[in-house]
Amino acid sequence: MRVSVIGGGGWGLALARLLHRNGHSLQVWEHNATYLANLISNHANPALLPGITLPEDIIFTGDFAGVEQFSPHIIILATPSQYLRPTLRSMPLEAQKGIWMSPKLLAVVNVAKGIEEGSLQTLDAVLAELLPEAMQHKICALSGPSHAEEVAREVPTAVVVAGKDEDLLVTLQGVFSNDYFRVYRSNDLLGVEIGGAVKNIIAIAAGIIDGLGFGDNTIGALLTRGIVEIQRFGVALGAKAETFWGLSGLGDLVTTATSPHSRNRYVGKRIGEGKKLRQIVQEMEMVAEGVATTNSVYQLALQRGIEMPIVREVWEILYQEKDPRQAIVSLMTRELKAE
Repeated sequence: MRVSVIGGGGWGLALARLLHRNGHSLQVWEHNATYLANLISNHANPALLPGITLPEDIIFTGDFAGVEQFSPHIIILATPSQYLRPTLRSMPLEAQKGIWMSPKLLAVVNVAKGIEEGSLQTLDAVLAELLPEAMQHKICALSGPSHAEEVAREVPTAVVVAGKDEDLLVTLQGVFSNDYFRVYRSNDLLGVEIGGAVKNIIAIAAGIIDGLGFGDNTIGALLTRGIVEIQRFGVALGAKAETFWGLSGLGDLVTTATSPHSRNRYVGKRIGEGKKLRQIVQEMEMVAEGVATTNSVYQLALQRGIEMPIVREVWEILYQEKDPRQAIVSLMTRELKAE
């Protein structure tokens, strides 16, 4: 297979390395000129994946015409969630026609995790809006507990690929899977997208708890009630309840909320320690998807009347500068109810 990865960040590069190891031909498109120059010269990005060198025959480009000429069988979308729409819209019209209408293109696999601000759409919905109608059944998502740093080092990992075409999902399982990367499949594309997006908000809350110096009891309560909120939100939007007990729900939540690799947990930890959000984000090399997604999910929950007390408190901390300790008090003193 020929695979084009749109977005040469840590996750995009980790997947490129994985797929190259699986015997596929790889091309990576990257917008950031500094990153691109380093990738072309050194086949590495030490700022995002320290200690990892990419194989010499992976092609790096910043030109969408190059993607069209590569004529990929699979396109992986690895841009941050809030940049997905502008990135695809930046494609020249001729390149769009050549890429999306190619009879060789089998699948478009989104690996970003978030809900778009403004439109409040999941990323599969954004893609459905942007891509030609003939492409709709080719839209998929790959999600689950999978830090780029660990996948790049070949740490055993399990994820899920979701979409509407069962035969295509089986094909993608074969494309991605190997002895350290196991892929399950799901037909609940919406649920997989929501699980991957909303868990980042709970991970921010977990970081805040750590930054405040609270303990295991508090984290246990957060993760338990957090998955309830994620599931409630997903089901209200039309996802399957059982999806949230799988890899893209509970699995990704536990990993992201407890790992030192987690950018979202890092943001929360720094806030718990007394730092301001703006300063934290400015100092970060990578994007913490949960910051923008907190606003999107909060607004969507308000519109739909979905009860999400943890999300509400995280939103007030991030966007209203509420004291994190007061937020904990607000959650602990809510009206008592049955579990």
